[in-house]
Amino acid sequence: MKMRRFGAIAAAAFVLASFADAAEVTRVASSFEEKDPFGMYFDFTFDRIFDRGKIAREWYQQGALEDVSELRYFRDETRLGIDTSIGIFRDVELHVGVPIVFQQDRRWTFAKDTNENNTTIYRNCGDARGVPCPTAGSGDGRLFEVGANGQNSYRGGLGDFSFGLGWNVFNQKKDDTKPTWTLRFEYTAPTAAMLNPSIATTSEMRGGIGEKIHRYTFSTAVSKRIIDVFEPYLMVSYTLPWQGPGFYSNCDNRSDTRMARAENCSTGPFNRNETGIRPAHVGVVTFGNEIIAFERPDRFQRVVVDLRGWWQYTSEGRYYNELSDLMGKMLYNSDYGTMGLQLGFVGQAAEFVMLRAYGSMAYQTERYLTMENIGKDINGNGTIDITSAPQEINPNYDFRVDRVGRRFRMQEQLVWRIQVTATLNF
Repeated sequence: MKMRRFGAIAAAAFVLASFADAAEVTRVASSFEEKDPFGMYFDFTFDRIFDRGKIAREWYQQGALEDVSELRYFRDETRLGIDTSIGIFRDVELHVGVPIVFQQDRRWTFAKDTNENNTTIYRNCGDARGVPCPTAGSGDGRLFEVGANGQNSYRGGLGDFSFGLGWNVFNQKKDDTKPTWTLRFEYTAPTAAMLNPSIATTSEMRGGIGEKIHRYTFSTAVSKRIIDVFEPYLMVSYTLPWQGPGFYSNCDNRSDTRMARAENCSTGPFNRNETGIRPAHVGVVTFGNEIIAFERPDRFQRVVVDLRGWWQYTSEGRYYNELSDLMGKMLYNSDYGTMGLQLGFVGQAAEFVMLRAYGSMAYQTERYLTMENIGKDINGNGTIDITSAPQEINPNYDFRVDRVGRRFRMQEQLVWRIQVTATLNF
């Protein structure tokens, strides 16, 4: 009797090997296992994001260059992720993800102690083409309207589909002398409707969210159960972006009101690849520990507390950022880092259903939102001649916001996130 009971518990633990007992970052669906010929699970993730920050601007006043507070930035986003993982061999899975963005709403208001009478946004002298101004800071040209009630942007729709493979090189449940080690590759296809920042949006007519970028993500993760209670883990990932067909270029909607030399589009070195979106490279290091508070493998029951932290590096590039909808174009960002902490709970009361809930907070380091390169030295004289050779000026450049002393910066940005996931296991 004891042997039969022990055998039942061992068999149940083996069934869970590729699903519940591994840390979430090393979870891989598995098929063709003994007593478990087919493995598959569906994840339905409800995601709420709250993004808050301050937008400042470099400005010369009283003989000194200062950062003056201009805007408060708000982003509220609601999305549903539907992910399917199918075991195609032992410890090898095929993954397909479909994101649905119900709302991606942004709002800008004047910062504290800033109003229409003192904002630099309404005191620009000169235009995007760099027409000289007799007295810097004394103009009345407006970059964009903010208004007493603020400005809003509304986006949403079906997101970019993702397809990937995951492989558990080692699986601790099969060999407890080794950790669980996972390798993953994921391809995100540019399937979402194109994001065009030059077109105004409304809550009834939401804009697209697709950047038309191919993204290739490579990651590896390791987890190890220790004394049946702790399972620390580490994951490293890198995302390589590539311009896809139909990617957006500011030159697609060229305008002298937001470009230094719109006539330079598609001339000389400023071809579409050069003036188009330049997506960022992203690297992430994630580390954490799952604390197994309760576990009954024979009944497929467990409660886990997940403590996680991460560091993300995002390279510089020209893409859609926190000012793009107001400026009506893609903008060139400096690189920045993101530091985050997450607390999660995993609960499983039955074999086929699992619930996960996560709450996180992340801080993004300060970065420039407008820092476009002024141009290219075409005639080879060692300088960019903005007066005598205007064909050397980058058409994306804007003399009002991209030159030193006029650039915008993102500051004090915090991102809160709440995720709830229901998993159906087969």
